[in-house]
Parts: sequence; C-alpha cells; structure tokens
Amino acid sequence: MSYTLENLAEDCRTALRSGESPEALEKVCGFVKKALADNDFMADHLLNREPPPERNVIFEDPELGFCICAHIYAGAKPGDPHDHGPTWAIYGQGEGETEMTDWRIVRPAADGQPALVEKTRSYVLKPGDAHIYPTGAVHAPLRYGATRLLRIEGSNTDRIKRTPIAVV
Repeated sequence: MSYTLENLAEDCRTALRSGESPEALEKVCGFVKKALADNDFMADHLLNREPPPERNVIFEDPELGFCICAHIYAGAKPGDPHDHGPTWAIYGQGEGETEMTDWRIVRPAADGQPALVEKTRSYVLKPGDAHIYPTGAVHAPLRYGATRLLRIEGSNTDRIKRTPIAVV
C-alpha cells in the first residue's frame, strides 16, 4: 500500500499534537523519509509536477498549522543564509542534490541591524535524506542543478517574519 499525502499529514499531526519537542520533530523527519522512499508518493507530489511555482503548499493543517510543501527548482539556485523565524522546518531531498551550509549567529539582530552569522559546516543532501532545522537554525541551500524536495514547516513561512541576516 502506498504512503499518501493524507497518511503523511495524519502521521505528522499525531507526532506534533503533544508539542514540537526534538523527539516529535525526529518522528516527523522519519515520516518525511518514508514519503521520499515511496515511489507513488514521489510521483504524485514531486516527480510528475512541473515548475513553476518553485514552492507549492500541498497541505496545511487547520488545527496545528504545520505545512507540507513541494519545492521544485528547474535549475541551479543559490540561497542566502536564513532562518524560519519563529518556526522549524524539515527538508527532505527528493531529486538532485542540495549543498546546505549551516551558520552560527555571532551577533543577534537588534536596533534595526541584521544578525551577523559565520559559517559552521557544509554538507550535501542527497535523494532520500531529510534534515531538521529547529527554530532559530540558520542555513543556506545551494543547488547546482534541478532539484525537488519535500519540506515540512511548523507554520506556513509565507506568513512569518524572518530574522534579517548578514554574513560576517
């Protein structure tokens, strides 16, 4: 039996109903990996979709507010260091590769000045990989070619304010 969007949403809802603890996010990360491993799920929600837009909210939970997004990038695309404001995100690599860089805040944003960050590490997300970015984590994706990913957000990042960030 195939893992459906409805299954993923219900599994996430069950894991998150008691809160957004590290253990709950680990469970959600496992569900993302399960979806990435399911050929039917991938075909229905990532592989057989055509860009644009690059970001597609394919489910938003009306009770808990988390979102399931399909991201489809037709070509190379860099990303600046960013956080997800007051929420977390889990990135699941579906197709292609994303070089991700993690950053550490060395000076918080204050008095109209952006936070200053310095690079801590880089790694590559390959198909089937999923990674948790807790609230406040600063990271930057770099895509050298076409990529598709599944992303779960604690709340819809279209409606949040992110921390302004500058690189040291």
